[in-house]
Amino acid sequence: MHPSQSIRGAKGLRLSGRKIVLGITGSIAAVECVELARELIRHGAEVHAVMSKEALKIITPCSMEFATGNPVTTDIDGRVQHVTLLGDTPDKADLLLIAPCTANTLSKMACGIDDTPVTTMATIAIGSKVPVLIAPAMHASMYENPLVQRNLRTLQEIGIGTVGPRFEGGKAKIADNDHIVGEVLRKLGDHTYDGKKVLVIGGSSEEAIDDMRIVTNKGTGETAVELARAAYEKGAEVDLWMGRCTVPIPNFISTRRFTTVQELVEMIDCADHDLVILPAALSDFGPVPSKGKVPSEKDGLKLELKALPKVLPLLRRKGVKIVGFKAESGVGNAKLAKKAADRCRQSGADAMVANDLKDVRAGCTKVMFIRGEKVIPIEGSKSKVANEILNLSRCML
Repeated sequence: MHPSQSIRGAKGLRLSGRKIVLGITGSIAAVECVELARELIRHGAEVHAVMSKEALKIITPCSMEFATGNPVTTDIDGRVQHVTLLGDTPDKADLLLIAPCTANTLSKMACGIDDTPVTTMATIAIGSKVPVLIAPAMHASMYENPLVQRNLRTLQEIGIGTVGPRFEGGKAKIADNDHIVGEVLRKLGDHTYDGKKVLVIGGSSEEAIDDMRIVTNKGTGETAVELARAAYEKGAEVDLWMGRCTVPIPNFISTRRFTTVQELVEMIDCADHDLVILPAALSDFGPVPSKGKVPSEKDGLKLELKALPKVLPLLRRKGVKIVGFKAESGVGNAKLAKKAADRCRQSGADAMVANDLKDVRAGCTKVMFIRGEKVIPIEGSKSKVANEILNLSRCML
């Protein structure tokens, strides 16, 4: 078994059965392509690398064959790889991803020039109506050249997708691999949320005891991040409002941060979305904060707690569809379902996701999706659970 097979599907199977041609051109960012190919494989994809002669100066075909488990195309020869991979055939690839895409390659594509293996692949992919996604990478002044920008617009006008670049140190750097894979998943996704706006509110609130200390809840924000990713991959316009969290937030998801419940309440007027999903661990009570810092030499400290506003009913007044979350600890399934159903009715939410805290671990969880009389169990990775929650919520829109 080739080593690439050992990682196939390690992060999910959303690209299972999908064939992706990875075009690599002569940018130093080509060094990222081994890991990019592996990351696509971790989502289940079959990857075939195609390299320009300039790319061969930066990374070797052996590296890419190791990464993908497939022969690498460095010349178009009698095997007519451009036709077999991207021509109008039953088993043609699902996507041509050019990453990195230089100014030279971008401009040649816009003019229909195919004098490298990568541009030849692009010419036939466009003609065969295979989706094409490019990740530009070049010096910033090259990217800002009006002729390059005109060529980029030409590609976008015929439906070619772009991801990045990110500007740093005078360079238009290639988007990071997480962003590129996210765009691939979005491009090849089910598009069930096209044209919809989704808001995910996650993380934990923090309420001040004094200028140094806080009261907060347990929670990593991981479920919220996975829900935002899932909605993005399904074609939605996504906003993520995030409190305290311990997981990275994808840089391609539009994000606003909040600290206290009151700060979140003041953001509610901006909630003009079709669907709001609320896995946040928000405090029900908060202290009356002391000014300055309470001396640590004190023998004890008594806190006066006040009730904090409930966010879910405030969202209800906005007329949006709402999926709330209800967490309990150490209760049976029947009691958990009843508590969640009661909370759903009392709050006016359209659906409720319930879980017992004992079933939550890093990367995986077990929940119930409750809507009306229906109770649907979901279990697995948080990515899988997030996708199922989005699938079940779609019928409400």
